[in-house]
Amino acid sequence: MSARSSAPRRKAKTVRQVCFIVGAGPGIGAALAEAFAGEGYDIALFARGPSKLRDLCAELSRKTGRVVTAYAADAGDEISLKQGLDIARADFGDPQVLIYNAAATVLDAPTQVPADRLVEEFRVNVTGALVAAQQVAPAMVKARKGTILFTGGGFASEPAMKYASLSLGKAALRSLTYTLAQELGTHGVHVATVTVHGFIQTGTRFDPQRIAQAYVWLHRQPKGHFDTEKIHK
Repeated sequence: MSARSSAPRRKAKTVRQVCFIVGAGPGIGAALAEAFAGEGYDIALFARGPSKLRDLCAELSRKTGRVVTAYAADAGDEISLKQGLDIARADFGDPQVLIYNAAATVLDAPTQVPADRLVEEFRVNVTGALVAAQQVAPAMVKARKGTILFTGGGFASEPAMKYASLSLGKAALRSLTYTLAQELGTHGVHVATVTVHGFIQTGTRFDPQRIAQAYVWLHRQPKGHFDTEKIHK
């Protein structure tokens, strides 16, 4: 008769469920934080002025029972963005969900957009999305799961003269989404964009709360059934 080991069994380490939202604030950012907190995630919000999000963090924590914290990060500044993400990861651990919701919107026709401003806005609209994805992807690839979602726009396929810079940015962001999906999808990481064909307005089809559910819908998709784009019209 073999003797049983009296050593206590080790409990499996519980992985904290965390969602990072870059480009947080009223509107879609706040709605996304509430939606994913409702899915059981603690939330890290990133904005240039995190102090402005204190009331939102407190309200969402009270409402959902999840930890909601704001961090300083400029989506258009690679160093600032990386530093903000690093600090949040030190506090929360690696996120299972990254949402990039930052955008620079300045009205101008193509001939009126200064070249240096176009580059500056591109850093926010596209480069920041790539930088954020590059920071969280390694851990997701290692775990063979994770979700990276981008806030796209109808200007990607229907560019508007008065939104020349943003139209360029949304087109590039959509392209980035598809190439990242091709690269990371083979490792079990879901990359997708929610393409919003309209202007945000509470109480309409473009209510932030309704739009946020499109992100949740994409996140819930099982492996083998990943969509790369969800169009919200």
